[in-house]
Amino acid sequence: MYKKVSTDMNFVEREKQVEKFWEDNQIFEKSMKVREGNPSYVFYDGPPTANGKPHIGHVETRVIKDMIPRYRTMKGYQVPRKAGWDTHGLPVELEVEKKLGLDGKDQIEKYGVEPFIEQCKESVWKYEGMWEDFSHTVGFWADMKNPYVTYHNDYIESEWWALKEIWKKGLLYEGHKIVPYCPRCGTPLSSHEVAQGYKDVKERSAVVRFKVKGEDAYILAWTTTPWTLPSNVALCVNPDEDYVKVTSKGYTYYMAAALVDTVLGEGAEILEHYQGKDLEFKEYEPLFPYAEKRIGNKKAYYVVCDTYVTLTDGTGVVHIAPAFGEDDSKVGHRYDLPFVQLVNEKGEMTEETPWAGTFCKKADMAVLQALEDKDLLFDAPLFEHSYPHCWRCDTPLIYYARETWFIRMTAVKEDLIRNNNTINWIPESIGKGRFGDWLENVQDWGLSRNRYWGTPLPVWQCECGHQDCIGSIEELKEKADNCPDDIELHRPYIDAVTIKCPKCGKEMHRVPEVIDCWFDSGSMPFAQHHYPFENKEIFEKQFPAQFISEAVDQTRGWFYSLLAISTLLFNKAPYENVIVLGLVQDENGQKMSKSKGNAVDPFDALQTYGADAIRWYFYTSSAPWLPSRFAGKTVVEGQRKFMGTLWNTYAFFVLYANIDNFDATKYSLEYDKLAVMDKWLLSRLESTVKAVDDNLANYRIPEAAKALQSFVDDMSNWYVRRSRERFWAKGMEQDKINAYMTLYTALVTVAKAAAPMIPFMTEDIYQNLVKSIDASAPESIHLCDFPEVHENWIDPKMEEDMADLLEIVVMGRAARNTANIKNRQPIGTMYVKSEFQLSEFYKEIIEDELNVKEVVFKDDIADFISYSFKPQMRTVGPKYGKLLNKIKTVLSELDGNKAMAELKSTGELKLDIDGQEIVLLEEDLLIDMAQMEGYVSESDHTITVVLDTNLTPELIEEGFVRELVSKIQTMRKEAGFEVMDKIRVYAKDNDKIVDIMKNHGDEIKSEVLAEDIVTGETSARPEDRGMLPALRRHGRYERCFLLHLRDRRGMRHQVPRELPQVPHPRTGRGPCC
Repeated sequence: MYKKVSTDMNFVEREKQVEKFWEDNQIFEKSMKVREGNPSYVFYDGPPTANGKPHIGHVETRVIKDMIPRYRTMKGYQVPRKAGWDTHGLPVELEVEKKLGLDGKDQIEKYGVEPFIEQCKESVWKYEGMWEDFSHTVGFWADMKNPYVTYHNDYIESEWWALKEIWKKGLLYEGHKIVPYCPRCGTPLSSHEVAQGYKDVKERSAVVRFKVKGEDAYILAWTTTPWTLPSNVALCVNPDEDYVKVTSKGYTYYMAAALVDTVLGEGAEILEHYQGKDLEFKEYEPLFPYAEKRIGNKKAYYVVCDTYVTLTDGTGVVHIAPAFGEDDSKVGHRYDLPFVQLVNEKGEMTEETPWAGTFCKKADMAVLQALEDKDLLFDAPLFEHSYPHCWRCDTPLIYYARETWFIRMTAVKEDLIRNNNTINWIPESIGKGRFGDWLENVQDWGLSRNRYWGTPLPVWQCECGHQDCIGSIEELKEKADNCPDDIELHRPYIDAVTIKCPKCGKEMHRVPEVIDCWFDSGSMPFAQHHYPFENKEIFEKQFPAQFISEAVDQTRGWFYSLLAISTLLFNKAPYENVIVLGLVQDENGQKMSKSKGNAVDPFDALQTYGADAIRWYFYTSSAPWLPSRFAGKTVVEGQRKFMGTLWNTYAFFVLYANIDNFDATKYSLEYDKLAVMDKWLLSRLESTVKAVDDNLANYRIPEAAKALQSFVDDMSNWYVRRSRERFWAKGMEQDKINAYMTLYTALVTVAKAAAPMIPFMTEDIYQNLVKSIDASAPESIHLCDFPEVHENWIDPKMEEDMADLLEIVVMGRAARNTANIKNRQPIGTMYVKSEFQLSEFYKEIIEDELNVKEVVFKDDIADFISYSFKPQMRTVGPKYGKLLNKIKTVLSELDGNKAMAELKSTGELKLDIDGQEIVLLEEDLLIDMAQMEGYVSESDHTITVVLDTNLTPELIEEGFVRELVSKIQTMRKEAGFEVMDKIRVYAKDNDKIVDIMKNHGDEIKSEVLAEDIVTGETSARPEDRGMLPALRRHGRYERCFLLHLRDRRGMRHQVPRELPQVPHPRTGRGPCC
C-alpha cells in the first residue's frame, strides 16, 4: 500500500527522482496555471550573468527567492516568476578579450567591433546550461523557458524609452567632471560600482617642499597621490584655520599651526602667525617644468582657499591638480586655474614627463625620487587606506576629468528618500542606515561607458551642437533615412544610422558611448514586458513587486538602480518588501575565494548533502542578513535534527501502517474520540501551522523554521515515543485508529507547511502518504493549498501543561544522570516544587516516562534541600563597602529556601540593614546547595525536582526485569529479526535470572514478542526446527532465541551489582537456532 521507506539519510538520489517527477509532469507550470486569475503576488528575480559560474552564495539567494514564492503560491496567489539574464557589460568584454588574446580597446578596434560584438553575444551563454542545472538541483522554480534577456532589441528599446523620458525631464546631461575611471577598461564607473571594489592598500604619501617666490622659505604640503604632483597648479589652505611661519633644522616653512609638533617635532621655532585667508595668492615655484605648454595664459602656482581642507592629517596644506580630484576641480573652477592632465586615458604618464608610458600609480616612486634629488621631498610616509579598484578587472581606479553623460539624481533626492521610506527593509537597519545614508548623499549617476558591448546611449548630436534623444525604433526610422528595417540596437550597427540635423541640415551621429549595465538590470520591471510598446496591462498589474531578495552587496547595485529608475519614471518604489542577505563565509568566518582555497563548489555541496539540507541550513543558521559560516558538519547536523527526525517518524508510520494494512482514506479523524495525547499533538500541529504561516507572511524565516523543528521534535520524541504501544496493539481498535489518524494528519499537514522550505522531501512524503492511496488528491504537494488552521483544535492550556510536564521530565532525567541511575531502574518517589499543578493524567505520564512510582507536588522542599548564601566580595564590596560584614551576617541567618524562591522569581534579593535597602543580584551571591543523603535535586527558574534515590529490593528486581527485556531486544535486533517476528527464549545457569523469568514471564514475553520462555535448558527443541518453514508459508515468522548475558560478539551486558554475573555459555552455543 505504502512504499517501504529506507531510513538512510542519503537524500541526494531521492531528490533527483523528485526533480525528474517535477520535470516530467510540468509541476511548476501547473502550479502557475492553477492560480491563474487569482490575486497577484509579484516577485522580481535579479538577473545573474550567464557568463559567470554559480557560487555557494547563489545557493543562499536561490533558496530564499524560491521559498517565499512557493509559500505565496500555496496561499492561493498567482506568483509570476520570470527568470532573466544580465548580458551586457565589461565582464563579458573581458572574457572575450581573454578568449581572443586581446588587450585593451586599441586591439579590440583593430580586431573589429562587429566580430567582437558577435563574440560577446556568444560568450554570455557560456554557462547557461550550468545555471539551469544548478537552479533545478537547488529546487529554484522560475520560468527559464521564456526569460528576459537584456541584449534583446525589445528590452533595449524599453530602456531607450526610459532614457527619452529622463531626457525630456532635463535630467540626462553631458558634463566635464571628475569621475572614477578605470584606465584598463578605458571607461568611467558609477558611484555604486565604485562602492563594490574598495581594497585596503599600503602606499607612499608625500610631504613636499614648495619653494616660495621671493623668499627663502617653503610651503609644506601633503598628498596621498604623488603621481599627480607633475600636474600641480596650486596649493590650498583652510581660510579659517591658524597657520604659521616656522623654522626647523635649517628650513623655513609655512604650515598649519596645529600640526607643527606632529610634522616637525621638537625644536621648531614659530616666527609668525597667520589666518589661512592671509596666505591666499602667495606664489611659489613649480615643482616640475612639464606643464608649461598646458598652462597657457592662465595664472598658476599660488595659494588658494577652501574649507574642505582639514587638519586631521598632513600639514594643513594640500596640493591642487584640477584634473584628478573632485574637490580640486571645484577649487580650480572657482579660481579659474589651468587644466593640466599629464596622464592619458590609459592611465599612463604623458610624453611631457620623463616617465611616459608608465602606469601613473607605478610612477609614484619615480616622482618621489625626482623630488628627493631636488631636495624638495620632506618625507614619504607609508600609510594604509581603503582605495577603490575596478570591480571587473581589479585595476586601481583613478579620479580623472572626462566628458561623461550623467543622470541628475541629485534633482530627485527627496523623491528617492520618500519612496525608500515606503519599503519594508529586512532588516530595517539597512534601509534606514546603509541604504538610507547612501540616498542622503546621492550623487549624479555617471551613466555612460566608453565601451562596446552594452545598450547604446540613444543620443545623436551634430557638429553644430544640436542633440536629440531617440526613444524608440519607430522614432529612429522616422528621423533617419538609412535605418534598416531589422536594425540591431548594438554597436557598430546603430552607429551607422545617421539623422539629418533639423537646425543646420548636416548629419547627426550617435554619440559613441554605451550605458552602465546597472541601468539594464534596474529597468527589468518594465523592460521585461517591452513596456510601453506592448503588455501595458501586464506591467501595471505586476508593478511594483511585492518581494525581492539579493545579497547585501546589491545595496548600492540592483536595489539602488531599481529604485533610482522607478523614481525617475514613475516616482514610486519598485518593490514593497526586500530581504537583504548576508554574505556566505567559510567555517572560520573568512571570505571565500579561489586564491585562498576555501571556496565551496556549490555542485559538490549539493551532491554531498542534498538541496533540502542546504536549504534548511540557510533558513536556520542565522538571521538572513547576517553572514553565515558554511560548514559541512553544520549542514549535516541540521539535516539530522530536523529532516532526519521527520523522515524517521514518517518511516515509522509507513512500517506499522503496512503491517496493519492501514489505509487512511478508509477512516476519518473523529476529534471527540481522541485521547489527550492525540489532542495535544493536533493542538501543537495547528499552533505550529499558525506560527509558520504568520512568520512566513512577515518574512521571519528562521522563526518559521524553528517552529517546524520544535514541532517535529515533539511529534517524534514525545508523541510517537509515548504512543508506540498503541501502534503495536493487536487488531484495529478505535484507540489504534486514533493514533494512526492523528500521526497521519500531523505528517501530511507538517509536510505541507514545510513544503516551501524543503520541497523535495515533502514531495516524497506526500506522494507516498497521500497520492498512493488517493488518486483524486492534487498531483503534487506544491499544487496543494497551505494548510488552513483549525482554531478549534488549539488548546493553549493543554499545550502549556504538556510543556510544563516536558520541563519536569527533562529535569528528572538530569537528576537521574546526576544520581547515576539508569532509566530502566524504577524509583520510588519524585517531588516537584513549582508555580503550577498538574492533573493526575499528566502525573501518570511523568511517572511512566521517568520510571517513578509516584510524583508528588509540594509547596516546600526544605526537607530535602537547603540553600546558604555568602556575598560575592568582588561585586558587593565596591557597591556597599562598610556594610559588607553586616550583609554577610544577615545572609547567613536567612531562610535559604525562601530567599532562593525570591531570587528565582524576582531576579534579586532585598535586605534591610540599618534601615537601608540592599539589593543583591544573583551575580552578587555565592550560593551553596545542600541535599539530604539519598536525595538528588535539579532546579531551573521556578521548578525544582527531587528524586528519592533509595532503592528497595522490589525496585531493584523490577529494574532487573527491564534490563533483561532491553538485552533481549538488543539481541533480537543484532540477530536480524523483523519487528513482528515471534521468538522463544531459553535461559539457564543463573538461578536469580531463572527466578525472575518465572516470576515475570508474562511481562517479559509481552515486551519481546516471545511465544514462550524455557528455563533450565538452552537447546532448541526439535519441533522448533520443523515448525519454521510451515510458519513462514503461513505468513507467520517465529524463531528460537537463546538468552545469554553476553551477545554473540562476546560483549558483556551490564547488570545490577547486587546480582551475580552470568558465566559465558559453553562453546558452540549461538544466540539463535
